[in-house]
Amino acid sequence: MDEPALRIPRRRLSAAGSAGCAGVGAVFADSLILEVGGVGYRVFAAPAVLASTPVGGRLKLFTHHVIREDLQALYGFRNPEELGFFGLLLTVTGVGPKVALGMVGSRPIGDLQLAILSDDLALLTAVPGVGKKLAARVVLELKEKVAAAGVSAGAAFGGGPTGESEVVAALLALGYSAGEARQASRDALSDLSVGAALEDRVKAALRTLLKG
Repeated sequence: MDEPALRIPRRRLSAAGSAGCAGVGAVFADSLILEVGGVGYRVFAAPAVLASTPVGGRLKLFTHHVIREDLQALYGFRNPEELGFFGLLLTVTGVGPKVALGMVGSRPIGDLQLAILSDDLALLTAVPGVGKKLAARVVLELKEKVAAAGVSAGAAFGGGPTGESEVVAALLALGYSAGEARQASRDALSDLSVGAALEDRVKAALRTLLKG
């Protein structure tokens, strides 16, 4: 089981003057080499990213830099949503970068979020390295964090329809952009009864995002 790691704010790994893309110097079974300014960086990535990246091509990744006493490593993702969810998973006790990367790369982020909010342990345990106990911990700790984010950040989004601010804040905590969160919240709330629980509102908003 991986140990939790210190997290550093995300950055976009890109070569100057190359439209935000870096050259791919090599591709391995679990990682690739991105060449930036004459320096090669090893970046661990999901199998889907590695399989679709040719050597000699160009690639843009959003990276997360992990620093521990025994490790320094970069983990790369195709978009900020995957990057944000990776960081969220690392806050769970017992989830390290290897397991978190496996979860992010296993299926769409929306599916994982719905699994967490719906207590779908079967979907989570389908990821290599995730047993029932760890899956249950992921559900417990992340569901609480999403709910807490919705309540504590609600005041920052005042002025919207009743309950919208909580859902927006919860979606932001899951890594969605403000625009995506607001639109999904409005769409979801229009289909729910007044007074629906935060968890139900977030689930409805996630389903809206998946349909889109």
